[in-house]
Amino acid sequence: MIDRIMHMFEIVNTEGHGSVWLVLFIGFVFGAIIQWARVDKFEKIAGFAMLEDMTVPKMLFFSIGLASIGLYFMIEAGWAHYHVKPIMLGGIVIGGILFGIAMAIFGKCPGTGPISVAEGRIDVLVGAIGGIFGGLFFTWAYPWFKQIMGPNLGKLTLPGLFEGHAHLVVLIYGIALVVVAFAIPNLEYLDPEDHEDKAEL
Repeated sequence: MIDRIMHMFEIVNTEGHGSVWLVLFIGFVFGAIIQWARVDKFEKIAGFAMLEDMTVPKMLFFSIGLASIGLYFMIEAGWAHYHVKPIMLGGIVIGGILFGIAMAIFGKCPGTGPISVAEGRIDVLVGAIGGIFGGLFFTWAYPWFKQIMGPNLGKLTLPGLFEGHAHLVVLIYGIALVVVAFAIPNLEYLDPEDHEDKAEL
């Protein structure tokens, strides 16, 4: 496990598209945006599940749309790269179900959990430790899980389905998601603590 973590740092250092410090800086910016939007709060996730708070879907649609355009054209310019994972239906279905169950119990996603831990949320820390052990178990049991993860449908991408029009497809896709983000109603669930914070402002 430690060897794989060290290998991850080696990849970042040797790929020529940045450095560990740049990755850390991007992580800090990501955390600051999450803090500003407050989507690391349980009330935001639960509010979205009950359709009483639209902060999470608005942020997701906007960020995915903008990042899709930016990342694609950075790759085209040679400033970035990414590795496309193969589509394995068994793994996607089972993993999606487990992810949904865990998110309903945890009240966080893997990206916002560590931010809540940094805020001192002990309950989230317990869940995060459980996630680490879950990851270790998956790594250990991967030979058995691999048998139910297929079939492997290959490395499919949306631009790959429209040969010769990839740039236009990515641009339309990204803009469409941004438009959807602005079209979603501005519903926000506020718990008593939020009301106190807004009153102080």
